[in-house]
Amino acid sequence: MKTLLLLLFVPITFLHAQQTLKWQENTIPSKAALADVSWISGHWKGEALGGIAEEIWSSPLGDSMMGSFKLVADNKVKFYELCTINQTGPTLLLRIKHFDNDMKGWEEKDQSEDFRLIKIEKNKAFFDGITFEKVSDNELSIHVLFQESGEEATFNYKRVK
Repeated sequence: MKTLLLLLFVPITFLHAQQTLKWQENTIPSKAALADVSWISGHWKGEALGGIAEEIWSSPLGDSMMGSFKLVADNKVKFYELCTINQTGPTLLLRIKHFDNDMKGWEEKDQSEDFRLIKIEKNKAFFDGITFEKVSDNELSIHVLFQESGEEATFNYKRVK
Protein backbone atom coordinates (compact mmCIF):
# COMPACT_ATOMS: atom_id res chain seq x y z
CA MET A 1 0.00 0.00 0.00
CA LYS A 2 2.80 2.41 0.91
CA THR A 3 4.60 1.60 -2.34
CA LEU A 4 1.40 2.43 -4.18
CA LEU A 5 1.43 5.79 -2.40
CA LEU A 6 4.89 6.40 -3.85
CA LEU A 7 3.52 6.09 -7.35
CA LEU A 8 1.49 9.25 -6.75
CA PHE A 9 4.79 11.15 -6.75
CA VAL A 10 6.18 9.69 -9.96
CA PRO A 11 7.18 12.60 -12.21
CA ILE A 12 10.65 11.06 -12.49
CA THR A 13 12.51 9.64 -15.44
CA PHE A 14 11.16 6.27 -16.52
CA LEU A 15 13.63 4.34 -18.57
CA HIS A 16 13.18 2.62 -21.86
CA ALA A 17 16.45 0.67 -21.62
CA GLN A 18 16.67 -1.90 -18.87
CA GLN A 19 19.01 -0.77 -16.09
CA THR A 20 17.92 -3.24 -13.40
CA LEU A 21 18.05 -7.01 -13.12
CA LYS A 22 15.59 -9.37 -11.42
CA TRP A 23 16.68 -12.30 -9.28
CA GLN A 24 15.84 -15.58 -10.99
CA GLU A 25 15.62 -18.97 -9.32
CA ASN A 26 18.87 -20.07 -10.99
CA THR A 27 20.77 -16.82 -10.30
CA ILE A 28 24.22 -17.31 -8.83
CA PRO A 29 25.11 -14.20 -6.81
CA SER A 30 28.30 -12.40 -7.73
CA LYS A 31 31.16 -12.59 -5.28
CA ALA A 32 31.82 -9.10 -3.93
CA ALA A 33 33.24 -7.19 -1.00
CA LEU A 34 32.14 -3.86 0.42
CA ALA A 35 35.28 -2.31 -1.06
CA ASP A 36 33.73 -3.02 -4.48
CA VAL A 37 30.86 -0.61 -3.73
CA SER A 38 32.63 1.88 -1.45
CA TRP A 39 32.13 4.51 -4.20
CA ILE A 40 28.49 4.74 -3.02
CA SER A 41 29.74 6.46 0.17
CA GLY A 42 28.93 10.14 0.43
CA HIS A 43 26.20 12.75 0.65
CA TRP A 44 24.01 12.87 -2.47
CA LYS A 45 21.07 15.09 -3.58
CA GLY A 46 18.82 15.20 -6.61
CA GLU A 47 15.27 15.74 -7.84
CA ALA A 48 12.92 12.76 -7.76
CA LEU A 49 9.34 11.77 -7.02
CA GLY A 50 8.17 15.37 -7.26
CA GLY A 51 10.64 16.74 -4.73
CA ILE A 52 14.21 16.72 -3.49
CA ALA A 53 15.76 13.35 -2.68
CA GLU A 54 18.75 13.08 -0.37
CA GLU A 55 20.89 10.01 0.36
CA ILE A 56 23.79 9.73 2.77
CA TRP A 57 25.97 6.59 2.77
CA SER A 58 28.75 5.75 5.22
CA SER A 59 32.05 4.16 4.28
CA PRO A 60 32.40 0.42 4.91
CA LEU A 61 32.85 -0.42 8.60
CA GLY A 62 32.01 -3.57 10.55
CA ASP A 63 31.05 -5.60 7.46
CA SER A 64 28.40 -3.05 6.47
CA MET A 65 27.61 0.31 4.94
CA MET A 66 24.73 2.36 6.32
CA GLY A 67 22.54 4.69 4.31
CA SER A 68 19.62 7.03 4.81
CA PHE A 69 17.17 8.47 2.28
CA LYS A 70 14.79 11.39 2.67
CA LEU A 71 12.22 12.75 0.20
CA VAL A 72 11.11 16.36 0.69
CA ALA A 73 8.25 17.80 -1.42
CA ASP A 74 6.50 21.12 -0.80
CA ASN A 75 9.04 21.69 1.99
CA LYS A 76 7.73 18.67 3.93
CA VAL A 77 9.28 15.25 4.47
CA LYS A 78 7.24 12.63 2.61
CA PHE A 79 9.12 9.54 3.80
CA TYR A 80 12.46 8.16 4.95
CA GLU A 81 14.44 4.99 4.30
CA LEU A 82 17.15 3.41 6.41
CA CYS A 83 19.42 1.12 4.42
CA THR A 84 22.35 -1.20 4.88
CA ILE A 85 24.62 -3.05 2.52
CA ASN A 86 25.96 -6.03 4.43
CA GLN A 87 28.75 -8.45 3.69
CA THR A 88 27.04 -11.85 3.85
CA GLY A 89 29.62 -14.52 3.18
CA PRO A 90 31.18 -13.99 -0.25
CA THR A 91 28.47 -11.57 -1.46
CA LEU A 92 26.46 -8.46 -0.49
CA LEU A 93 22.88 -7.88 0.65
CA LEU A 94 20.99 -4.56 0.47
CA ARG A 95 18.30 -4.08 3.15
CA ILE A 96 15.80 -1.21 3.30
CA LYS A 97 13.21 -0.14 5.87
CA HIS A 98 10.72 2.64 5.05
CA PHE A 99 9.20 5.18 7.44
CA ASP A 100 6.51 7.86 7.18
CA ASN A 101 7.47 11.43 8.01
CA ASP A 102 6.53 10.69 11.64
CA MET A 103 8.85 7.63 11.69
CA LYS A 104 6.05 5.04 11.61
CA GLY A 105 7.46 2.00 9.83
CA TRP A 106 5.93 0.64 6.65
CA GLU A 107 7.31 -2.86 7.11
CA GLU A 108 6.54 -5.02 10.12
CA LYS A 109 8.83 -4.48 13.11
CA ASP A 110 11.18 -7.40 12.37
CA GLN A 111 10.94 -7.15 8.56
CA SER A 112 12.91 -5.33 5.89
CA GLU A 113 12.95 -5.34 2.12
CA ASP A 114 15.97 -7.41 1.09
CA PHE A 115 17.70 -7.15 -2.29
CA ARG A 116 20.32 -9.78 -3.13
CA LEU A 117 23.36 -8.87 -5.18
CA ILE A 118 23.14 -10.31 -8.69
CA LYS A 119 26.31 -8.99 -10.26
CA ILE A 120 28.94 -6.34 -9.91
CA GLU A 121 30.78 -4.38 -12.56
CA LYS A 122 33.44 -1.67 -12.31
CA ASN A 123 30.99 1.19 -11.71
CA LYS A 124 27.71 -0.69 -11.21
CA ALA A 125 26.21 -2.89 -8.52
CA PHE A 126 23.11 -4.84 -9.61
CA PHE A 127 20.90 -5.85 -6.70
CA ASP A 128 17.50 -7.51 -7.25
CA GLY A 129 15.54 -4.62 -8.83
CA ILE A 130 17.95 -1.85 -7.76
CA THR A 131 21.13 -0.77 -9.54
CA PHE A 132 23.69 1.65 -8.15
CA GLU A 133 25.76 3.34 -10.86
CA LYS A 134 28.80 5.56 -10.42
CA VAL A 135 28.46 8.05 -13.26
CA SER A 136 31.48 10.08 -12.10
CA ASP A 137 33.19 10.93 -8.82
CA ASN A 138 30.46 13.53 -8.25
CA GLU A 139 27.42 11.81 -9.79
CA LEU A 140 25.51 8.73 -8.69
CA SER A 141 22.46 7.19 -10.37
CA ILE A 142 20.19 4.69 -8.67
CA HIS A 143 17.87 2.74 -10.97
CA VAL A 144 14.80 1.24 -9.29
CA LEU A 145 12.30 -1.28 -10.62
CA PHE A 146 8.82 -0.62 -9.19
CA GLN A 147 7.32 -4.06 -8.58
CA GLU A 148 3.67 -3.06 -8.96
CA SER A 149 4.01 -1.39 -12.36
CA GLY A 150 7.12 -3.09 -13.71
CA GLU A 151 8.42 0.39 -14.61
CA GLU A 152 12.01 1.47 -14.00
CA ALA A 153 12.92 4.90 -12.65
CA THR A 154 16.26 6.63 -12.27
CA PHE A 155 17.29 8.82 -9.37
CA ASN A 156 20.15 11.08 -10.50
CA TYR A 157 22.23 12.50 -7.67
CA LYS A 158 25.04 15.03 -7.38
CA ARG A 159 27.57 14.85 -4.56
CA VAL A 160 27.01 17.45 -1.82
CA LYS A 161 30.30 19.08 -0.83
